[in-house]
This record gives sequence, structure tokens and C-alpha cells, in this order.
Amino acid sequence: MSRRSYLPLILALTTPLAACGGGEQETAPKTEAVKGGERLLLKVTPMADMKAVGAEITTRDMAEATVRIPGILQSLTVREGDMVKKGQRIGMVVDTRLGYESAAFGAQIAAAQAEAGRAQAELERIRYLYNQNVYAKARLEQAEAAARAANAQVAAARAQQGAVSSVAGQGAIIAPASGRVLRADIPQGSAVAPGVSVATITAGEPIVRLDLPESLIGKVRVGARIALADPDMPSGSLIGQVVQVYPAIAGGRVRLDATVSGLATTSVGRRVNATVEVGQRNAIVVPRKFVSTRYGMDYVDVVAKDGALSSVPVQLAPAADSGMVEILSGVGEGDTLYTAGGPK
Repeated sequence: MSRRSYLPLILALTTPLAACGGGEQETAPKTEAVKGGERLLLKVTPMADMKAVGAEITTRDMAEATVRIPGILQSLTVREGDMVKKGQRIGMVVDTRLGYESAAFGAQIAAAQAEAGRAQAELERIRYLYNQNVYAKARLEQAEAAARAANAQVAAARAQQGAVSSVAGQGAIIAPASGRVLRADIPQGSAVAPGVSVATITAGEPIVRLDLPESLIGKVRVGARIALADPDMPSGSLIGQVVQVYPAIAGGRVRLDATVSGLATTSVGRRVNATVEVGQRNAIVVPRKFVSTRYGMDYVDVVAKDGALSSVPVQLAPAADSGMVEILSGVGEGDTLYTAGGPK
């Protein structure tokens, strides 16, 4: 076969291949026409600017059960986690010296009573002789004064013994407030001094205490919203508000107290993650249903001016409302989002 006979065959084979290659180059991005669904026009709206900070669950006041006399801690009947009531006896401190002092004053009472008995008998004898005109009135008055002095010695010794017994009674350790015992770590048999705390008791409802940088002191005010987010907490995310901002700054930090409903005294002392409102800022917030996640990336469907639909990747941030998300980048104000989950 000649070369001229091969030429038509080669042209016939290459023509389909060229057509196939040209078809791949001319393929346009796939778009979809919008049919039904729900649309949302994006607008910039003010929202609370939340700052992530560290927080601790505590109580407004901590009541300390302290020792009032020196001695040995004979008993401590509470442990961490126990509930106590105000005025309840939770421990006892014993000072052995008080027993010896009480015994000494008891002996003084006995001696004073003996002297008082002798003086009373002497007074009765002198009074009888005075009535018989044997002694003068001055001698009678002298005997009466001696009897009164002896009786006073008895009263003084009894008062001193009572004072010692009163001091010994102060060895009882009393709960100063009703609440839960947070600390009771001094072992029995330890020597303690007046003012030593043997137990720490919660006083009042639990609160959340936050430490913020001093640069935020002018941005957080009473009434600002806070949110606790901890998966281990029974109630999940808890919402509250700031009730007190302390004026003192220590170590470049400012302290705040916030009330959050749903906290329990069993969580006192626990560190939690919190966010606090530090002002207002402009943001684009949309319902979570307008966002879809594919292969670890978030997308929104944007409706073009010609009605075509295209998927655009976006960067998201959580919003205060769990059903909303904030769009940081990818789309802007004036764009229209679409979701097929809306009403037809």
C-alpha cells in the first residue's frame, strides 16, 4: 500500500482524539440554578465581643473554724465534703494545764470555806457575849468584818475556778457558718495555737471568680455576660453575669465575681473555661443551617446576581447562641446565602 493510501486512515483516527482533548479544555465551572429553598441576605450587625479567660468556681466568703485556746486537738469530727450547720460543734481542743489550775482553785475554795466557817463561828460566839454585855460593840463589828472577808474569799476562789472552766469550754471548735467543709487537714493530736484554722467552710452561694488582664479593666462592667463551657460539667454551657469588679489590681490582673445559675458547692475550687463580654463589635452572624461541612471544610451556598448557585469556603467562629455561627471570611455584607432546608 502507498503512503497516499495511509493518509486518509491517519486523519480519520486523529480527528476523534482532537475532539476529545478540546472538550476537556472547554469545560466550565459547574453551577446550579436556585429552585425553592431559603435565602438570607448578609448584613453586619453588632454583637457582644467575648474574651476567653480562666475562671474558678468559689464562694463569696470562706468561713474559717479557728482555735480559741492553746492546746492539743483532741477531736475533729468533720472531713472534706461534709455539710455542717452554723453553731455545730466540729472539734475539741484540750489544754491539760487548765485541769491543774481548776484543781488548785478547788483547793483554795476548800480553804476559804474552812476559814469562812471559823469566822462565822467566832461571830456567833462574840454576838452572844455582846448580848451578855461582855464585849463591846467594836469587838462585834470586828468579828462581822472578818466573817464577810472570809465569805468574799470563798466567792473569789469560786469565780476563779469558774473562769478556768469557761476557758476550758472555749476549746470547743464551732462552725461559724452553714455550708460544705472544703478543708479539714489538721490531724488529731496536733498542738494548736489560738487563731489556727482547722477547717474551711463555704459561706453563701457559689460564684465564678475571673482574673482578667488589667488592660480590660475599663471594658468589663457589672452586668456583663459570661459563659462557662466545660464538657465535664453537668449542665454543659452555663450563662451568667458579672456582679462585682474589684478595684484593686494585683500582679497586673483584675478580679471579677459573676453569678451563674446551676452551680453546686461540690465544684468549689475547680478551674473552668469561661468567656466574658468585653464590649461590642460588628460581625456577620448566620444560622448554622446555612453552613455545610465537607472533608473538614465549611461551605456556604451563595446566590449570584444571575441566579446561579455556587459553594464558597468560609472561616467560622462560634457565636453566643449555639444555633448561630459567625462568618469571619469567605463572604461579606450584601451576599445572599441559600439553603435547601427552608420552606418550598
